[in-house]
Amino acid sequence: MKAVLVFFEGLRADGHRDRVVPSTGFTATLTTLTAGAMAFLIVFALALSFAASRLSDRWADALQGTATIRISAPADQMNIQVERVLAILSTTQGVDAAKALTVEEQQALLEPWFGPDIPLSNLPIPRLIEITQTDDGFDAQGLRLRLSAEAPGAVLDDHMRWRKPLVQAAQRLTWLGALAIVIIAMTSAAMVMLAARAALAANAQVITVLRLIGANDAYIVAAFVRRFASRAFIGAVIGVVAGAVVVLFLPAETANASILTGLRFQGADWLWLAIVPPALACVAFVATQLAAQRVLGDLS
Repeated sequence: MKAVLVFFEGLRADGHRDRVVPSTGFTATLTTLTAGAMAFLIVFALALSFAASRLSDRWADALQGTATIRISAPADQMNIQVERVLAILSTTQGVDAAKALTVEEQQALLEPWFGPDIPLSNLPIPRLIEITQTDDGFDAQGLRLRLSAEAPGAVLDDHMRWRKPLVQAAQRLTWLGALAIVIIAMTSAAMVMLAARAALAANAQVITVLRLIGANDAYIVAAFVRRFASRAFIGAVIGVVAGAVVVLFLPAETANASILTGLRFQGADWLWLAIVPPALACVAFVATQLAAQRVLGDLS
């Protein structure tokens, strides 16, 4: 019940009550700087979470619906094996299209690693067949069994062993960003509680006088809660603005996106920044209330 009274008292503006807490001093500076620093860090935690989420979605979609067959065979049998595999794929349910990559196309795939002058014709490079699946997909295990029986040199790769670890890694980065935000909020609460306890201890005589003239604990606690919540809000606004400015200079997304690019906020992501100052103000509100109630209990 007392917590409810403090909540509504804290929302009600009262100039006389608000002057109970000094507007300057190391506690005021500590609260503002703490909120600003934590809000700044939250901006980057959000940027990391959103970037990792987008990267996870891209990695999940990039190889979805495609597969590759790698054919290793003697040179005089290679074309025969390729034609046999294409014939198998043409009768496989769930395969929308199949295309054998040319030497030039395979050279283009290997060029980033080996350079443009790699002599593929002189190397035992397997032939690749690119498969596009229908929406329903195909039975990978059944196709593997059929290939092993009719084209022993063909190996099916449905990209799951590459795609799944990448998606899981990006998802874990998203959760890591969320965990970082929780830790930052807890640290903010601890710092505000320390500042509030210091301010209450420094104003012990003022609190005693207020009690003597009839002020109840809810009135006194509300004065400190309102002051520290407003300081946290102001500091958080400054931290969010500074963080948003820095985020604007981070690398933008590229065609070959990685986790170190695309850290800028996109679209509705910017709206989350508006939640940070009120959220930190609420954290300061609760932390100050808990600290004030404990100190007042000690002074009783």
